[in-house]
Amino acid sequence: MRKYNLSNITGVLFKNSVAAEQDNNESNKHVGQEDENSDRGNWSSKREYMLSMIGYAVGLGNVWRFPYLAYKHGGGAFLIPYTIMLAVAGLPLFFMESSFGQFCSQGPINVWKSVPILQGVGITMMLVSTFVAIYYNVIIAYSIYYLFASFQYPLPWSAKDCNSTAYNITAAALNVTAENQTCQNEFSTGQSPSEKFWDEVALQRTSSMNETGPVVWHLALCLLLAWILVGAALFKGIKSSGKVVYFTATFPYVVLFILLIRGVTLEGAKDGIEFYIGTKSNLTKLADSEVWKDAATQIFFSLSIAWGGLMALSSYNKFYNNTYQDSIIVCVTNCGTSVFAGFAIFSILGHMAHVYQRPVSEVADAGFGLAFIAYPDALSKLPISPLWSILFFVMLITLGLDSQFAGIEVIATCLQDAYPKLLKSNRGIVTTAVCIVLFLLGLPCVTGAGIYWVNLIDTFCAGWILLVAGLLEVLGLSILYGGNRFIKDIEMMIGSKSTIFWLWWRACWFFITPVVLSIILVWSLYTFTSPTYGSVAYPDWGISLGWCMTAFCLIWIPILAVWKVCKASGSLWQRIKTACSPTEDWGPYLECHRGERYGTRGATDSNIFVISNKSTRL
Repeated sequence: MRKYNLSNITGVLFKNSVAAEQDNNESNKHVGQEDENSDRGNWSSKREYMLSMIGYAVGLGNVWRFPYLAYKHGGGAFLIPYTIMLAVAGLPLFFMESSFGQFCSQGPINVWKSVPILQGVGITMMLVSTFVAIYYNVIIAYSIYYLFASFQYPLPWSAKDCNSTAYNITAAALNVTAENQTCQNEFSTGQSPSEKFWDEVALQRTSSMNETGPVVWHLALCLLLAWILVGAALFKGIKSSGKVVYFTATFPYVVLFILLIRGVTLEGAKDGIEFYIGTKSNLTKLADSEVWKDAATQIFFSLSIAWGGLMALSSYNKFYNNTYQDSIIVCVTNCGTSVFAGFAIFSILGHMAHVYQRPVSEVADAGFGLAFIAYPDALSKLPISPLWSILFFVMLITLGLDSQFAGIEVIATCLQDAYPKLLKSNRGIVTTAVCIVLFLLGLPCVTGAGIYWVNLIDTFCAGWILLVAGLLEVLGLSILYGGNRFIKDIEMMIGSKSTIFWLWWRACWFFITPVVLSIILVWSLYTFTSPTYGSVAYPDWGISLGWCMTAFCLIWIPILAVWKVCKASGSLWQRIKTACSPTEDWGPYLECHRGERYGTRGATDSNIFVISNKSTRL
């Protein structure tokens, strides 16, 4: 009779918990039935997570900045400091962040329950991701506009055909009137047709930041389209974005391969590759400290460290996922992509230099100059130029969207973790609201002075603030939280490892990585100069506004630290000690993973715990 009652009671409890879970899953459309974490959800597959991480890490900087840095700093010789900085700074921080987020299944703010006094670092990461998301989608909007403009022949930014006296529409509009003009003197007026198209047609750029000008409506509509794409992809959180990355994370590699094959078959391609990473590599450049600083900075920003995105994405992993293996794969893929992209870029720039009969050094560029002036100009010289232009700008769009997905995921995850009961069943509404607000905030970036705003935010919000956040992160986990304790946390997920295995990671987390970040930070501050866009200087109020944005992002670190100390009880030392110690609910999110090291949060936190506990007592 007792056995019958026991099974009845257990059955009722189990059925009720299952029914409640089913109702919960119906209201939480971002949670799947097979998810380990029924509150937050998990990635539908390991493949989707890896593609999302690769897409997040591999961004526009891999295509428009690394090749130029390699060329500038000695070609192949630049790979030496680049690889060393990957080993001592990039990989250790990437492994730390992804393990940090996966262990507690929380976003970049709540992970600091481990070290409450540093919770402001999480807020800084979220704010930086917010500012960057505003202007990053503007860059995607530029790419969308150029994509639409590519559906015509000849391309609207192309110069006249050097083998004929005919002029295309753009050349005539830009008053290129000399019939005997040759490609050699195309730059004689100071601006090429592609530069004029960028400034006067695409941007409709004003003379300075003081002159705002009207909203450039074709860019505003492209920005709206960009936000619609982001909102649609993230409407169901990782469940929907995980499907989109199958295309957005892989398509850039297809395009780079096509561009490389086409590039190496062009006349002059060999010269471009020689300048990039060939026999003209200059090993003496390694004695220049600027080379090492640029290598470390490129690694740090290329891997998207200290943005919060790595924590946000890894927080949706299952607990026993091997973060060590994932970190190696993503970091190597990211750096390999940078090198590979350089061959595709410089092979075609070499052809462009050959056509213009100019040195490669005079046509090579980075950033906006490469993506929207030099490379489109080079593509316009190829047969079937619209095809190559369409492929290139679709590649830029997909590269940008992957990184943008993670940036918005940081914001949404932080909001969801802060208000789980209110927002976990309204993920689509939260994502839509975030996209609408950021679209409105981005409108100043699509005015006549928009490019000045984009450059200003990039300089003051996506620069050394991240170095501060990264430095505090590694110091907080290795010293305040305890590096050995953190290693034991990781071993709870990936299994026990030998002392020799952890020797390198301990050396990096305790000493090498903090020292490298400190040097880069001090160097960046020491060599900081007021930003300019080309030859246009920023007004004093613009520089002041930039510093205000920087202060707004960083001020939360001391504010939260003081608040946590004041909130604690006891003497000043006891308060500080409490603020530096993990909270009672810190640890793995699910009770079944907490083990003896972390114990249980309480009987009401888990239906499974309630059932097993009551069954035992009965």
